[in-house]
Formats: sequence, C-alpha cells, structure tokens
Amino acid sequence: METRNIYITGTDKVRLEKVVNAAAAAGEKGRGDLQGLVQELARAKVVDSTSVRPDVVTMNSRVILEDTDTGEEMDFVLAFPDEADVDKGAISVLAPIGTAILGYSEGDVVEWPVPDGIRHIRIRKIVYQPEAAGDTEL
Repeated sequence: METRNIYITGTDKVRLEKVVNAAAAAGEKGRGDLQGLVQELARAKVVDSTSVRPDVVTMNSRVILEDTDTGEEMDFVLAFPDEADVDKGAISVLAPIGTAILGYSEGDVVEWPVPDGIRHIRIRKIVYQPEAAGDTEL
C-alpha cells in the first residue's frame, strides 16, 4: 500500500509526545503501540489547529469507518489514552486502529493490523472534528 501524507496539529503532536515520553520514563519505551505512534508522529506533517483541513482525522474526532472486506461499519471517537473508553465509543490513539487513522482523511483506506493479518479500513466520514467546530482546546 502506498504511503500517503498524514497531518497532525501542533497541539495534538505536543500532547501525544507527552504520552510517549511519560511511557518512556516509566520504562515502557519498547511497547509496540508506542513505537507505532512514534513512527506516525515522525512522518506526519504538522499543521496549525486553525488551518487543518476539516476532512482530516485529528484527536477527539468522531469518525465512521468501514471495513472494506466485510462492509462492517464502526463509529467512534479517537481519544487520548487516559480518555479512552470502548464502552462509550472512545478508542485510544494507542490502539492499532487509532494509530492507523490518525492524520488520514475522509475517503482514505488504511491498513489495520489484526492477529490474523491485515484489515483494510476506509474512513467513510468525519462526523465531528474539534478544529473544524472551533474546539481547539480539547
């Protein structure tokens, strides 16, 4: 699969780097979920919160995803680890699917690693993006 540009706001990048640094300070630097996030942060293009396109998945965005193989739809909020609650539809950015969609846009298809292989997920719709709604302090 081709590598597309991903975009992240400067505010999100700072908060996510704090998550990574706190885990490293706690001796958890080698965790795969953290390494995946570090790799995504390193390749992301940083944009200002006021200029990020409204079709980009940022932190606290509510998205509808579609598994392109099964047609299954998922609706959730991309959350910081301390705000994640699967029962309330808030998935951590450290979950493989969370890391996979961060910074991608509506219509993009991303790969999501699962125990038995790779699933392909289309970002069908961004129902809510904080920056587009003027909520830049979430």
